[in-house]
Amino acid sequence: MADTGAGVPGPYARARDLVVRALPTPRRNPFALLYLALLLGTTLFAHLADPQLVRRLQALSSTDVHNLAHHPVLALVTSGCWVAGPLWTPYLWAVAVTVAPLERRVGGRRAAGVLAAGHVGATLLSQGVVLAAVALGAQGDDLLDALDIGVSYGVLASLGALAGLLAPRGRALALAVAATVVGNQLLQDPDLVTGVGHPVALLIGLALWRPLRRGPRPPRRPLRRPARRRSRPQAAPARV
Repeated sequence: MADTGAGVPGPYARARDLVVRALPTPRRNPFALLYLALLLGTTLFAHLADPQLVRRLQALSSTDVHNLAHHPVLALVTSGCWVAGPLWTPYLWAVAVTVAPLERRVGGRRAAGVLAAGHVGATLLSQGVVLAAVALGAQGDDLLDALDIGVSYGVLASLGALAGLLAPRGRALALAVAATVVGNQLLQDPDLVTGVGHPVALLIGLALWRPLRRGPRPPRRPLRRPARRRSRPQAAPARV
């Protein structure tokens, strides 16, 4: 009787196990799931709330030059709480394949740091280019107040950082996907803000390879002072 390879998982079982391991779970991906819940909440709010209120809140959250000059912290924090568009589902998959696997490898705090670094760094540099372009007359003044919200910078930075933690084949695939996303955006929608911000966000993620590979620094142990030895009292001389 021929050996049917009993006990050896087939291609379907291996693919299923791979997908199950890749799915975010509350235990392994608390930050990614919390961030997705936040994006889902703001997306539902944008669909259900008064449109004028939504536009005012998004305009207040926008990281355009005007807002960055007047309330930079508020704009930088809240702009990453909205999705750019009416659909939340694409960002579910984007976070699931970038932020979630990065969090499983480096932890929630460091994954949040990568996402924040990409979001803040790419935003500031891209808006700096906008300000320079307007000052030189290459762009109109309306670009200073153009709506700029979304999570794409943080996602691209997470993808770039994740690539440095993968095996060579996985790294090449991740970089190819990132280059395709950025290149397609430049060809399909040559917007100045994202045309600068997306490549910069990816480069920020790539620049974090070395610190992420080193891992977190172990906590310093407090220096212990050597204990002082108490001298024993000398016995009194015996009386004669």
